[in-house]
Amino acid sequence: MNYYQPERETASRDQITAWQTEGLINTVNRLYDQVPYYRQKMKETGVEPGDIRTLEDIRKLPLLSKDDLRMNYPYGLLSCPLTDCVRIQSTSGTTGKRVIAYYTQHDIELWEDCCARAIVAAGGTADDVVQVSYGYGLFTGGPGLNGGSHKVGCLTVPTSSGNTDRQIQFMCDLKTTIICCTPSYAAYLAESINERGLRDKISLKAGIFGAEAWTEQMRHDIEKSLGLKAFDIYGLTEMSGPGVSFECFEQKGMHVNEDHFIVECLDPNTLEPVPDGERGELVFTTLDKEASPLLRYRTRDIGILSHEKCSCGRTFVRMSKPLGRSDDMLIVKGVNVFPSQIEEVLLDNGYQANYQLVVDRAGNSDTLEVRVEMTPDMFSDNLDDIGRYEKQLVAALKSMLGIYSKVSLVNPKTIERSEGKAVRVIDKRHLYNA
Repeated sequence: MNYYQPERETASRDQITAWQTEGLINTVNRLYDQVPYYRQKMKETGVEPGDIRTLEDIRKLPLLSKDDLRMNYPYGLLSCPLTDCVRIQSTSGTTGKRVIAYYTQHDIELWEDCCARAIVAAGGTADDVVQVSYGYGLFTGGPGLNGGSHKVGCLTVPTSSGNTDRQIQFMCDLKTTIICCTPSYAAYLAESINERGLRDKISLKAGIFGAEAWTEQMRHDIEKSLGLKAFDIYGLTEMSGPGVSFECFEQKGMHVNEDHFIVECLDPNTLEPVPDGERGELVFTTLDKEASPLLRYRTRDIGILSHEKCSCGRTFVRMSKPLGRSDDMLIVKGVNVFPSQIEEVLLDNGYQANYQLVVDRAGNSDTLEVRVEMTPDMFSDNLDDIGRYEKQLVAALKSMLGIYSKVSLVNPKTIERSEGKAVRVIDKRHLYNA
């Protein structure tokens, strides 16, 4: 079996419980002492650090949402001196305020260990060439897998995303054996490689794909077209980045790194726990982060947990692929997109909040179309004017979202009204399979 840290990845349930209990108690005490916002939240809930003695006591603690993170932008949830921090990573924000995660060197080491576990679980060793084609910079994908690859001792090729010709050249010339990127980009690479007749020139054995939803059919298509085994990886910037959980060769769910995180599965309406095998919202608590630990963070991802023994020998609980969302967030091309972001852009540019988002897939790549009603004073039969307005919105939306979206200006009052909640999003991808 392939393990990066076998003594931890195959630990007994008693040992995992002991690690989690100690980590939870320490984290609660530190946050209560050092972060006024947490202290206030706990007081409002009627709980003190001394009330947390066992894992079951975690349910006494308040839940945290992305709104809490935005309210405390940029330093409000920092739990160590800023001088101890060596890096930030960030996600896009819905109202211009980004979610920032801070890292001490200790935090980076633990994050890279989690990513190293994922690489080794996919068959990676020091003999491998790992091409990291996730984005770098503020996005966590590139830095996380880059560091994990170093930990394993692989030759790391930090290509970042895009520039497909160069990606394929390095794959062929350097004999890349493991590729790390979004599944949609892997599908595009496969298409490009086969179009060029270079299928026999690549040496890929595994792919580690995450940051967006993908189906089992898409997995099989990528595996067949690239001749590799495709592994899922899950993470979110708020926790650290990719590596919160990862797939083993069994491909029957992703093992949550329970020595670093506690995962709960709650009914999103009642916020009560649901049993193994039932859908619920995934809620995570960090156990050993120094800079920006989080208690009971609501991911809004819907998933299923299983404590059944895995034949790979790992003892960590497994989670399914995300099966949907409990909020209105979309993941398009690996980027978090909220309708409220788009609405803000439209209002800033003089449009009314009469719009519709159409998300689809073309050639395994996400597409986003924003349909917008023109205001009566903008309405014109002049196609040049309409084209100019559309280009202005395309640029403004790209500035906000970081991705390209098609804009279609339509006549006033042509987007269907609803007496209830407006249907803002039409998602045609059918990604969330049970």
